[in-house]
Amino acid sequence: MIKNTLHLKAPGNWINDPNGFIYYQGKYHLFYQHFPYAPVWGTMHWGHAVSEDLVHWEHLDIALFPTKYYDSNGIFSGSAIEKDGRLYLYYSAVHYLEADAENIHVSLPDQFETSQAMMISEDGFHFDNWNAKKQIIPVIRDEAVGHPANTRDPKVWYENGNYYMLLGSTRGGQAGRVLFYRSPDGENWEYASQYSHENFGKIMECPDLFPSGDSYVFIGSPMYIADSAKGYEHHALCAPASFDGKTCSLNLSGELRYVDYGGDLYAPQTNLDRDGRRVLIAWMRMPKPVEETGEKPWNGMMCLPRVIEMNGGRLFFRVHPEVERYFSREITIKEYTAIPSALPRRIQAALSEGESLDIGGYRIWVERGYVKTDRSRVFGDIKGPALTADTPKSLTRHELDIFVEPNLIEIFINSGEYVISHVVYGLGNTLDGQVLRVYAGG
Repeated sequence: MIKNTLHLKAPGNWINDPNGFIYYQGKYHLFYQHFPYAPVWGTMHWGHAVSEDLVHWEHLDIALFPTKYYDSNGIFSGSAIEKDGRLYLYYSAVHYLEADAENIHVSLPDQFETSQAMMISEDGFHFDNWNAKKQIIPVIRDEAVGHPANTRDPKVWYENGNYYMLLGSTRGGQAGRVLFYRSPDGENWEYASQYSHENFGKIMECPDLFPSGDSYVFIGSPMYIADSAKGYEHHALCAPASFDGKTCSLNLSGELRYVDYGGDLYAPQTNLDRDGRRVLIAWMRMPKPVEETGEKPWNGMMCLPRVIEMNGGRLFFRVHPEVERYFSREITIKEYTAIPSALPRRIQAALSEGESLDIGGYRIWVERGYVKTDRSRVFGDIKGPALTADTPKSLTRHELDIFVEPNLIEIFINSGEYVISHVVYGLGNTLDGQVLRVYAGG
């Protein structure tokens, strides 16, 4: 089986959204959107990986794949819960009304419909795609409730005697909204309410809601909220929120902000780790496949697991303690440039105004208090994603915790006050600038 360290990567071909992220029966399970035939988006399956520490991952066989009329064209994103010792998987089931004649893995625009389905696994390792699936919410035909095509990505949780489901949707493809369903048993669902916000874009994807202290946190991925000429149009946002389970009423009590300011992160999903911390994992979008000698081309990887904490009404995304433990060996800068570039490394720095770092051609510097980054020298001539990024505000301190792999750099600023993550290609093995400490993994 294929194994990954630190970041879960496509085991060849394509991955996107994390699905069914859960700590179950002593292991972390992470499913993911997977097209197993080429390094491009296509008919979705659920790939499956497990870990004991969120750092060392092992890919297993494909877990879910199309077998029913209602999911014949894709097992789209969803979530997982444990109930009575069994693993309940919830997903969006896609059926094409008309496929592209030249590529059956793609529908003609808006010529598809989506319902919600589930599968129960007895142990989290065996999945009966023929007999264990069940359609639980049929295609929504009432536009007042939801959209027949673009209602998807069920996030399910149990709270105060009820099961809740949160779905992303749209009002006519022009205004994003979320839908709430409620269930006494996790299998039979009734529509409860909906909520929209001016910053929910045109379609909401991958919504998530969870308690944090005395309040809640909402995370979602609204589509068409940014200028495509300046990078991706769809981004992951988050905000403090309030939620009343009796009425399923949601209200955002703080400003929606980016989960990550690099622009590549999308479709995050959260769950609790073994110690009860709220942990986030998300898809890092890659505009072209990675092609390595002797390996299948692969496209798509997950970010580091990040602990979400609320402090003074503000959200922080911190480095997970298991990642901290993995980087326990401090090395010198000379050793940094000598070890194989494929090995993950950690750099700690504190920059002042005008100071900078150069990590194998990737630049980080402070200008007028803003932390700024530029990946143009390690990105080739790829068109589309933005090459530069910066923090949304000027900061009085600039303490950086930087995690480096050949295709991904993640910068945690001021203990997770902001994070900037960038996919890279052709990263060098040099290091120059105001470095405090350097660590090697292992």
